[in-house]
Amino acid sequence: MNENLPQATPRFRRVLFKLSGEALMGGQGFGVDPIMAARIAEEIAELHTLGVQIAATVGGGNIVRGISVSAAGMDRVSGDYMGMLATVINALALQNALEKLGIFTRVQSAIEMKEVAEPFIRRRAIRHLEKGRVVIFAAGTGNPYFSTDTAAALRAMEIGAEVILKATKVDGIYDSDPAINPSAKLIEKLTYREVMEKDLRVMDKTAIALCMENKLPIVVFNLLHRGNIRDVVLGLKVGSVILS
Repeated sequence: MNENLPQATPRFRRVLFKLSGEALMGGQGFGVDPIMAARIAEEIAELHTLGVQIAATVGGGNIVRGISVSAAGMDRVSGDYMGMLATVINALALQNALEKLGIFTRVQSAIEMKEVAEPFIRRRAIRHLEKGRVVIFAAGTGNPYFSTDTAAALRAMEIGAEVILKATKVDGIYDSDPAINPSAKLIEKLTYREVMEKDLRVMDKTAIALCMENKLPIVVFNLLHRGNIRDVVLGLKVGSVILS
């Protein structure tokens, strides 16, 4: 049997899609590229047609990254709140792109701003998913000192997601930086402990520890290859997987 043939049904029924803010920049150097947002929305829409329940978290690095502005001299807490607000901007951009495709979407923010988003309420988020809506979680955990990686892991467990789909600009996890070392080798499967012991910068250690404790798999794949999101959910061999 060819393991690269798609299964008749998706391997995962409820997923948490972790998207970096930088991914939304496309070919720009800053902000949101509407063309890139539309392309990502199209791929999420493909999952939606398969009956997959989809939640997403979006970073804010294309606008402001809290840890970077604090390193430049700004108060860390203020910088982190700025970063959280940047994720709300990105969530609204992704929501707009999805709704242009006819996909009903809800943005839930960990920081209350009722004019533009619902507050995060776990049971309401799950109900939205059950009704076929895409739910985008914004503003991280609502607390400084916690990354959007940690927020993604936390929200994934709260809603009972079966996997975190971590979108990147490379094909998966390598034994060294492929941008520096052309001979870097792709690691198709590894454990949470290996990620932490080798200090692989996949997600921060708090997020990895949460996933390890709750046995939540993480698939790291290249967002720039069209169709990868769908292939991962269908169970094809794409990217790198982190398991216990």
